[in-house]
Amino acid sequence: MSTAVETRRRFTVARADARARLDRLLADHVPALSRSRLKNLIETGRVSIGGATITEPGYRVKPGQVVTLVVPPPVDETPQAQAIPLQVAYEDEHLIVVDKPAGLVVHPAPGNPDRTLVNALLAHCGASLSGIGGVRRPGIVHRLDKDTSGLMVAAKHDAAHRGLSEQFATRRLSRTYRAVVWGVPRPAHGRIEGAIGRDPRNRKRMAVRKSGGKAAITHYRVLKPLDPLWSLVECRLETGRTHQIRVHMAHRGHPLVGDALYGGARRRGIDASVREVLALCPRQALHAAALSFVHPVSGAALAFESALPADIRALIAAANAGNDISITKP
Repeated sequence: MSTAVETRRRFTVARADARARLDRLLADHVPALSRSRLKNLIETGRVSIGGATITEPGYRVKPGQVVTLVVPPPVDETPQAQAIPLQVAYEDEHLIVVDKPAGLVVHPAPGNPDRTLVNALLAHCGASLSGIGGVRRPGIVHRLDKDTSGLMVAAKHDAAHRGLSEQFATRRLSRTYRAVVWGVPRPAHGRIEGAIGRDPRNRKRMAVRKSGGKAAITHYRVLKPLDPLWSLVECRLETGRTHQIRVHMAHRGHPLVGDALYGGARRRGIDASVREVLALCPRQALHAAALSFVHPVSGAALAFESALPADIRALIAAANAGNDISITKP
């Protein structure tokens, strides 16, 4: 496991660099890093000017501005196989569908160099696991946040990876989530459309952006109001942006219960009884409940469902004061 730490570079924009592009300026000051690496660092919120995060590589700098670049520690290029238990929903020689528990990171990254789903898949699937998704993301077609539970599919070889990735890109790989949100959305079902990009005020967050974001569409419907304080909703993704459901529901004024990043303000002023309910699910109450796609080799239509995990069920039962929580299909 790597013990390296992140490094910081700080410099002041000279008069001669007025109106220079940020990516080109960084390339001049940090020649050890490639232009593509610097672009990635900018776009992922690792560069700030005067304390404000800048995510546009083409940003034009001004003399006297103080630029700070944060370079995360390197991650070992090749993840190692680690024997981590997996809950397998389906498996054949071409792909594997797993039910990921909350708390498991999908692939190695700074801060989580190992003990990830990728490490577990390498141990479970062996050398056949596809590398086309990237050295550190072998077989991964789509991802779930660390604290989101539920269904994911991974490919075991390049042909399967290409087929699944194409379905993901053309929106033929269907993903449905269930979540507990604050309040009761109105109308009871609808479509949320808003481009998502890095939050310029906080590089750890994403936000709905008027410019600079990527198109994102989420379809939602209320499955059951639990009481006026919260409700159980279903969300279907038409696109797959980072934190998409969390960002879109928060943007609508209904952040996910337990979401410290996008819904922390909702915890202020709540009474002890509500805090006790929230303690039953100490993470965002979001679960990837259904996944369907066409098998990339056989052409068979595959569909999988995953029951809500114990922590979200406990949250719903307590929030609903013991009433019936059965869900009626539309």
